[in-house]
Amino acid sequence: MGIDNGGTLSKAVIFDDRGGGIASASVGLKFSTPKAGFTERDMEQLWTANCDTIRQAIANAKIEAGDIKGVACTGHGKGLYLWGKDGKPCYPGIVSMDSRAWEYPEKWNKDGTADRVFSKTFQKILACQPVSLLAWLKDHDPEVLAKIQWIFEVKDYIRFRLTGQAFAEVTDYSGSSMMNLKEVRFERELLAEFGLEELFEALPPIKYPTDFCGGISHRASEETGLVEGTPVAGGMFDIDACAVAMDITNEENIAVIAGTWSINEYISKEPVLNKTVMMNSLYCISGYYLIEECSPTSAGNHSWFVDMFLAEEKQKARELGKNTYSYLDELADKIAPDEQNIIFLPYLFGSNYDPQAKASLIGLDSHHTRAHVIRAVMEGIVFCHMIHMEKLLANRKSTRAVRLAGGAANSVVWSQIFSDVFKLPVEIIDTAELGTLGCAMVAAVAAGTYKDLPEAASHMVRVKARLEPNSANAAVYDKKLELYKKVSRALEGLWKNF
Repeated sequence: MGIDNGGTLSKAVIFDDRGGGIASASVGLKFSTPKAGFTERDMEQLWTANCDTIRQAIANAKIEAGDIKGVACTGHGKGLYLWGKDGKPCYPGIVSMDSRAWEYPEKWNKDGTADRVFSKTFQKILACQPVSLLAWLKDHDPEVLAKIQWIFEVKDYIRFRLTGQAFAEVTDYSGSSMMNLKEVRFERELLAEFGLEELFEALPPIKYPTDFCGGISHRASEETGLVEGTPVAGGMFDIDACAVAMDITNEENIAVIAGTWSINEYISKEPVLNKTVMMNSLYCISGYYLIEECSPTSAGNHSWFVDMFLAEEKQKARELGKNTYSYLDELADKIAPDEQNIIFLPYLFGSNYDPQAKASLIGLDSHHTRAHVIRAVMEGIVFCHMIHMEKLLANRKSTRAVRLAGGAANSVVWSQIFSDVFKLPVEIIDTAELGTLGCAMVAAVAAGTYKDLPEAASHMVRVKARLEPNSANAAVYDKKLELYKKVSRALEGLWKNF
């Protein structure tokens, strides 16, 4: 069983040892925005949602719970989930789209802190990382810090609730700016650089993705329906889970995940230390670093646009008996790449360079239809991915293909735009459940079904489609990408006024 807690869903999926999905269940996750820049969720409600999805997945599978050989969790990275010394959450869970702590990376960049810690963390500091959020809490809600027993990421919190044992799994915590990646350890001295040394004891013991992290507890068994003692593996950050489920087990391909976040990544046996990329973290396969460029600028912007402005198209799709997104693809496909120069900046939750940036449509005139705008939104999201990809490609000798996942991978039209803009083949994996498949692969290794993740991938991962770039479209997109960059740069100085 793989359990995934992302930005909008809690999901549990049961797989066989060939990667076939047997049954799944999901529950929508709510989050609140009590103030501008805040994105929070109730941690007890989150646990209840997980219990519901696990029970329902077992029921849907029509199997005995004892047939489940192992469990692993994944979830969104970054953010912050705090467990209190009184045996319950001591603050709302903070989701990765949260930007309240935007001032802290700026401060640490200016005062030299970021440069000093880079030799240990190998990454740029982000507003949504635990280190920034904890610094914000210390300044704005200091009594919370004294209550903290454990500092968790979302999947580590859920695993804790399943087993009663607290651990820090490396793929998540190596992206927190609180870990020495070279030594793979937490350091009081590193926390002191951020004024957070008093929290050193609240960082749990470190584990690796396929490590045994305890069995299902008696209490969790009663709440979830899983059999007490069922092995639970360390699990991993969702971008690792998706990557390994795309068979990113060597350095040939780049993984692109177009979900709430724009995730663009590859693996390397050496970190990139020239400061041209955003993140180096520890990958789920020992010996590799995950080289990452990311921002909250991807398909989540598309979903918001559809929900906010396309009620008529939704109704038309229902009348035609079609899926809404398939119908929108048909509309977008009728607009050639050179038929409009509308620029969409997908900055609903901040941009890849400024958490205060805002989403924008630039270049509309009276002849444009909604179909033009629908395509422009899809293109703008791909252009923002390309900004990240340019940095990654500059640090690689060659790339065979891009493995694409997330909402965009469900659309042939959108996937082709990715291929044309990237000028690379795009391959799509034969599963609708990448994150949980990656978890199931980890659980399969921990349970002894496979010796390691590359072997699990060879049995459980299959490519279902490959798209080749269209050179004529690529030439059009080169010009539009330059326009996208100019528009984005022109607005840089204005975001603080909104």
